[in-house]
Amino acid sequence: MKTPKRLQPLVDDGLVDEVLYQLMSGKEAQVYVVRCGDEKRCAKVFKEAQKRSFKQAVEYQEGRKVRNTRRARAMGKKTRYGQKEQEDAWLNAEVDALYRLAAAGVRVPEPFGFVDGVLLMELVADEDGKAAPRLDDVILTPEQARDYHGQVIAEVVRMLAAGLIHGDLSEFNVLLDAEGPVIIDLPQAVNAAGNNSAQRMLERDVDNMRRYFGRFAPELLTTDYGKEIWSLYESGRLYPDSKLTGCFEHDTTLANVDELLEVIDAAKEEEWERQERMRDDDSDD
Repeated sequence: MKTPKRLQPLVDDGLVDEVLYQLMSGKEAQVYVVRCGDEKRCAKVFKEAQKRSFKQAVEYQEGRKVRNTRRARAMGKKTRYGQKEQEDAWLNAEVDALYRLAAAGVRVPEPFGFVDGVLLMELVADEDGKAAPRLDDVILTPEQARDYHGQVIAEVVRMLAAGLIHGDLSEFNVLLDAEGPVIIDLPQAVNAAGNNSAQRMLERDVDNMRRYFGRFAPELLTTDYGKEIWSLYESGRLYPDSKLTGCFEHDTTLANVDELLEVIDAAKEEEWERQERMRDDDSDD
């Protein structure tokens, strides 16, 4: 096929030898299958900000660190430069997440580079060497559903042990290759330790997987892996190979309302005294 304009620099630099065909076109990007030497790979071409429909929600970006202070200041402003820097940081998040998760042993496509808004990565293939299907495109037996669900949950654990949460995990961004599930699409990956919505996002990811696989194996619908995983993480007891039960014992202890009100009253009194001291200091001046 004719080389798309956005892929021409990779061809010119020798990173890509030939563009074979377009694999898919989504809200965020277009994906092409390309030839690099003797290997087939994927080239994910991110759409320009004004042409994309996925909103860069503040909740996803919370906790992401920007090393360059000038860039960080610019991103907080609405200038053209600031918006460009924010866009670049958003796109780089997927690249950083892929490298980080691949190093941690998570089943994600292996990244090979990021050039001018194009992510070059492994082509996830099925047993016949063709592009692997998404979970949403397959029909599973109950045995396959239980097996794949267990594998996906194990990947979620490894991701969290590496400090990240997918944030948008569903049957639409999990591929099935010859060995099982592979997690894709990570521009919204969440920093677990620095994001106030981390627990909710993790549980939502896990619940999405529970509902999907539960279509084929209904017994999975009664599991509660999300809260179990977060509880282990919060207590410092989550490891890449942690064994899970799928059960979580919810705290049914009733709150001591009188004790809580006493704490609130004490805090109010302390704040009132602090403000009185400040007023006294101002009057002395």
